[in-house]
Amino acid sequence: MYKDSILSQSNTFGLNMNVLRHFMVALLVVATLSLSAQQLPLFTQYREFNNAINPAAISSDYMAFGQNGVVGASYRVQWRGVNSSPRTAFLRGDYLFDQNRGVNMLVGGHVINDQTGPISLTGAYGRIGGVISDDPSYGGISIGLTAGAVQYRLNANELRLRDQDDIVATQNLSQIYPDVGFGIFAYKSIARRGSEDDFIYGGISVPQVFGFNWNLIDETGDEFLTQRVQHIYGQLGFIRYFWNDSFIEPSVWVKYVPNAPVNIDANLRYQFVNGLWVGAGGSSAKTSHIEAGIRLGDVEGYGNVLKIGYGYSYSFTSFGPFTVGSHEINVSFNFAK
Repeated sequence: MYKDSILSQSNTFGLNMNVLRHFMVALLVVATLSLSAQQLPLFTQYREFNNAINPAAISSDYMAFGQNGVVGASYRVQWRGVNSSPRTAFLRGDYLFDQNRGVNMLVGGHVINDQTGPISLTGAYGRIGGVISDDPSYGGISIGLTAGAVQYRLNANELRLRDQDDIVATQNLSQIYPDVGFGIFAYKSIARRGSEDDFIYGGISVPQVFGFNWNLIDETGDEFLTQRVQHIYGQLGFIRYFWNDSFIEPSVWVKYVPNAPVNIDANLRYQFVNGLWVGAGGSSAKTSHIEAGIRLGDVEGYGNVLKIGYGYSYSFTSFGPFTVGSHEINVSFNFAK
């Protein structure tokens, strides 16, 4: 939201130096100086990114198909049509040891790179957790942690400045910060439809527990302070099977940041028996989105599947520059062993 308005200001006023400094610092953490926008990357197909949203989350593919392992990659272009718009690359992997041992280990990790013009961040995280259940295929309660580090960078060579002697034009900036996430998640089989079980699931998480302050001081002594604050996420979903083993999955992703409006993102996905799925939804931030995908290659006895999905979102806000929406492609290999 705020990122749109900053881009619009910088285009309108010809990159006034004071505006540029605020633009540079604000985008460094995908935030605002007044904390009026989300600081973490956004996702359209958010159920494919559970390990980033909630370290304790169990994949809906495990509940629906019994696939306890996944490796995948995605790429997102946000606000296409705007120069230097955000681009996010994401690599992930997870495995649940569903061995009916009372506490079943959950491990994994992800790497993320988020680039907005000359501003970028790269983070690497490991994930560990446990599912408390005698039979995790029917439900359980999980607790999970992520731990890693994030590097924030400013490439001064890519800045277009009116005053090329300004200090920010002559030096690159880089800083590494530790990062920890925490989450709780629960899911349960509640009924049987045909040969499959319906599931209800939900969780709450703080994907980055550590906040930080970053000060940028120029040669005149002016100081600009950027503070990254904790985000609180909530998830709720339901998998409801039909007589032919197709199913529908409504879900909600709630995002809260202090001093910013609560954002609620709702989605409805329908999974056909032939492997195709379609979905649609919207958020309280006046965005709508659609998605579609396919599951390929069910190998009997293992449930190995190549999964390809595409998501598109569009904002109906009346301010900021015109964009043609955001595109997101996701590819994963899901397996069961």
